[in-house]
Amino acid sequence: MIFESPEKLIALLSGKDNNAGYSAMKYLAELSQDSDEIYNFMDKFFEMLDSHNSFVRSRGISLIAANAQWDEEKKIDGALDKYLEHVVDEKPITARQCIQNLNYILEAKPELAPRIKQALETADLTKYKDSMRPLIEKDISEVMKNCTGLL
Repeated sequence: MIFESPEKLIALLSGKDNNAGYSAMKYLAELSQDSDEIYNFMDKFFEMLDSHNSFVRSRGISLIAANAQWDEEKKIDGALDKYLEHVVDEKPITARQCIQNLNYILEAKPELAPRIKQALETADLTKYKDSMRPLIEKDISEVMKNCTGLL
């Protein structure tokens, strides 16, 4: 997979093969640590947030956060509300992915802390089963600590 072009890896993110999509996401996230090459696909990652497939949504969430450090065009700022909708995603695992990845966004874009904090404070977690709610609450608490440190 390492020898695939970024375009081919991006295509795998929304494909039917979840293992290939996950592997592509992990590799693209690694590339994003050292280079802004993958940032060029941010619009695609934001489109993934609308997918009916929760795996695809989670991959988009992760790659948006992984590229926050390169966001000089302020694409995240403009689409943050769309991203934050997934704090209460229908799938609790996707909600957890969203919440946990907010730490990367906060690190790169501390000026977004007030908006992130507001979304977390107003998140209605009642739709989640008792087995998942405490985990999501813990994730929120961790991000809120980071928000408070930036305000």
